[in-house]
Amino acid sequence: MFLVTGATGGLGRRIVRLLREREMPVRAFVRLMSRYGELEHRGAEIFIGDLQHDKDIQKACKGVQYIISAHGSDGNAQSLDYRANIELIDQAKEVGVQYFVFTSVLGVDRGYEDSPVFKAKRAVERYLQASGLNYTILRPSGFASNLLPLAERFQQTGIYLLIGDPKSRTSIVSTDDLARIAVDSVSVERARNEIFSVGGPDILQRQDIPRIFSRIFNQEPIIINPPLLVFDGVRSVVGLLNPQAQTALGTLRTLLDNEFFCTPDEIQRLEAIFNIRMESLETYLRRYVES
Repeated sequence: MFLVTGATGGLGRRIVRLLREREMPVRAFVRLMSRYGELEHRGAEIFIGDLQHDKDIQKACKGVQYIISAHGSDGNAQSLDYRANIELIDQAKEVGVQYFVFTSVLGVDRGYEDSPVFKAKRAVERYLQASGLNYTILRPSGFASNLLPLAERFQQTGIYLLIGDPKSRTSIVSTDDLARIAVDSVSVERARNEIFSVGGPDILQRQDIPRIFSRIFNQEPIIINPPLLVFDGVRSVVGLLNPQAQTALGTLRTLLDNEFFCTPDEIQRLEAIFNIRMESLETYLRRYVES
């Protein structure tokens, strides 16, 4: 039995789908108000709970052999990115889980002090490595699925908002590829107790993304490119009203101000170990937009 947290998210939903396509038993950890009907229809066991409640995590882990942590934080990094994952690891040890797959983030080891998410995920990485569990840690760059709403908006308006340096580099990963790697990690011997940077095959500049949209939709982009100082100003105003929100925006500030891409050697290692050909961002977007 697999337990997948964040099962209705962009990554978690794909992981559950893939497990069910392979006819593997899976328990999907979902929130009460989330849209989990599709997962239930596919034959997943639905566990309704709250990752901020230790008792829910304890119940969800019973009878589980594999855990894939794929949940995000929704701005609450301490409770969800850190505390929930620590409790998942502790319960995995308690019930004798055979394997733990943790979804971290690319660049988490660079010491970005302004990002609560990066700090939390790095602490969880260290805790998992010291736990004695068999594990794989995945450090993905941006999820391609997160660009689908932006693609829809671009199709309607032709406008693309690009904050900060347009030449900053990225290697956005196909969320389907990431899901496959997460699932395969438990059975690929060379993935055991390893950390992988996970990105797309191409190193892109951020300004390449509206150009890809332009090719897909056959319309010229209207790129709005405010400097990062504008974001900083907005963040400061938000902080006057909601200091917690200002802190949470530190993660977005980190993402906007730094480069997150995988090297060709990292992609080659990934493809060799998982026997996969990583999908380009443009191919991914075309599949979903044109389907």
